[in-house]
Amino acid sequence: MTDLRELQFYATPEHPCSYLPRRQAKTLFVDPSAELDQCNYSLLSDLGFRRSGPHIYRPHCEGCSACISARIPVNLFRPNRGQRRVLRRNQDLEMRISEPHFSEELYQLYRRYITARHADGDMYPPSPEQFDSFLIRSNHHTRFYQLHHHERLVAVAVMDQLDQGLSAIYTFFEPEMAHRSLGQYAILRQIEITREHNHPFLYLGYWIRGCQKMAYKTNYRPIQLLINGQWVHCGD
Repeated sequence: MTDLRELQFYATPEHPCSYLPRRQAKTLFVDPSAELDQCNYSLLSDLGFRRSGPHIYRPHCEGCSACISARIPVNLFRPNRGQRRVLRRNQDLEMRISEPHFSEELYQLYRRYITARHADGDMYPPSPEQFDSFLIRSNHHTRFYQLHHHERLVAVAVMDQLDQGLSAIYTFFEPEMAHRSLGQYAILRQIEITREHNHPFLYLGYWIRGCQKMAYKTNYRPIQLLINGQWVHCGD
């Protein structure tokens, strides 16, 4: 186990912010050669770090603290009326769990999702190499939670195991099935899975006030936000 006080961190040069227009961003990365076990990774998650592929990172922008880490205390969460409808609408879906891997079926679903939902972002155009580096290359306990309608793959939630919960790394789903609200359903199922593992928290990554792409995260109440180094309970 590496002592967090001995870790080295590297900051990127400034680059255009992916979330807020006309902003510049910097990112702080943990030394990729450091040997991080689950305990280290869990501690870093509580400090606001996230994983993307093999990299552990946190925003480190000059004069900006818009990116706020968010997590759901799952034992306090109760779905609202709309969320209960989403659960009922999708109760015919089957979940299958696997280790991270590449398949044509997984990649084609990912490709359709990125092309339909994020063609204006820095993940477009998708490629098999991007899929591999982003979702498969993990040094941690990662699982693909795959949702099937009969035998058709319709959504995948990628999650990491932490000591104190699960971390929702990424979710992609069939864009032509908007009527099912698969993105909402995936989070609701991830909350259930976290409870089943007897963990208190589901980590959702960053929430940014004023960013439409991040707005959905505060629909799951209560939520906790990491503000000035402290997890603050927000809204029941």
